[in-house]
Amino acid sequence: MAKQKKAPRPKAQTPKGFRDYFGPEVTERAEMLNTIAGVYHQYGFDALESSGVETVEALGKFLPDVDRPNEGVFAWQDEDDSWMALRYDLTAPLARVYAQHRNDLPLPYRRYAMGPVWRNEKPGPGRYRQFYQCDADTVGSGSVAADAEICAMLADTLEKVGIPRGDYLIRVNNRKVLNGVLECMGLDDDAQRDAVLRTIDKFDKVGEAGVRELLGKGRLDASGAYIDGVGLSDAQAEPVVAFLTSGRLEAAETLANLRAAFGASTVGEEGVAELEQIAELLAAQGYGPDRIIIDPSVVRGLGYYTGPVFEAELTFEILDEKGRKRQFGSVAGGGRYDDLVKRFTGQAVPATGVSIGVDRLLAALREKGRIGGSVQGPVVVTVMDRDRMGDYQAMVAELRQAGLRAEVYLGNPKNFGNQLKYADKRESPVAVIEGGDEKDKGVVQIKDLILGAKLAEDASLEEWKDHPSQYEVPRDQMVAKVQEILDLHK
Repeated sequence: MAKQKKAPRPKAQTPKGFRDYFGPEVTERAEMLNTIAGVYHQYGFDALESSGVETVEALGKFLPDVDRPNEGVFAWQDEDDSWMALRYDLTAPLARVYAQHRNDLPLPYRRYAMGPVWRNEKPGPGRYRQFYQCDADTVGSGSVAADAEICAMLADTLEKVGIPRGDYLIRVNNRKVLNGVLECMGLDDDAQRDAVLRTIDKFDKVGEAGVRELLGKGRLDASGAYIDGVGLSDAQAEPVVAFLTSGRLEAAETLANLRAAFGASTVGEEGVAELEQIAELLAAQGYGPDRIIIDPSVVRGLGYYTGPVFEAELTFEILDEKGRKRQFGSVAGGGRYDDLVKRFTGQAVPATGVSIGVDRLLAALREKGRIGGSVQGPVVVTVMDRDRMGDYQAMVAELRQAGLRAEVYLGNPKNFGNQLKYADKRESPVAVIEGGDEKDKGVVQIKDLILGAKLAEDASLEEWKDHPSQYEVPRDQMVAKVQEILDLHK
């Protein structure tokens, strides 16, 4: 009888588009989420934690991969034939929650939510299928004061997490203004309007001249390939160019330029009036153009939003993978979406909100060197006699009760050198040692591992003697000595 082949061992690898996060990264993210939550809470928003799984019907419009339509979510069919999926953002679940519980919720309903979302899209460098979002939304208020508040809160949040004023800018636009521009162009063909929107979205990359070419006959891109244009005349294209180039530092100038860009459009004038109110509300709170500006070049997401739209951009320069300087770019975005809840209730419910890309923001802080240093490990209580484990556990309990991070070495204690290697690998600042001799004398040895590592690198014998890295102290002074060393290395 032939031997049955053993099943191959599974490969130890993360699925494509996903990654693992270890201690320091998890700690940094948790601290950032806690800081952001503190700002949101201060502004009066309540926490909401909804399910990571929603019905496909509730999620509604997917965010599909361009090359794989209708596959934007991770979905499966349940045993009752209903389809469910992992949430792709935190806004669609909010609409479902509000529609489901609206009779029990205050109006307006102000909530924040944090957590992972999943998108079944092609992964790429820095683009994962699972990532964290951090949202705050006001549902049930049509006042632009709600939009202005979101912008102010976003500015405060960025500064609170460590992005100083001058390193960020929140840019505000309005979908209604763009609608006014399109109205002035007199375009009846939906395909042509969509092509104009796609061209507007390229303004940051190709500039005014490139937009003019793409709205007209077309242009050669950097690779030499020819891109067909929308086919508009110069006169038809002019309102778009005027709209995109109307931004100035002072809000009043920008608004005047916008009014000139679309003439007598009622919807356009309504959009400018809303931007004017937002600028006035922000100025009254002390948020000037050094933090928040009216900027018509903000066009991303305008197909989704129904009114004001905002984007937080980090303005400092970094080096890309080819060593070229570029701005870090966007870390948060949002706007007014008055049609989302209507899918469930049949009635329009105004809403506005913002989503912060936590992973992007963490990457920005690492680029600036504001996080990403080594995270201090625990104090390690070494084990000199395995029969005295109770004594060592009592010692570590004292350290923890004093608020210190500490652990007992739980590996094989036979080789003391391995215990110190373990402490080094854990980036422990201090090791506590109590052998039989120390026990008899009522003392412990406290080893300053940080100082010891520095002395080992470049200290002379005299310096080593003058600055010992190991101290013998009475047993009842153990906690105080450990705390003294930790304070020294803060």
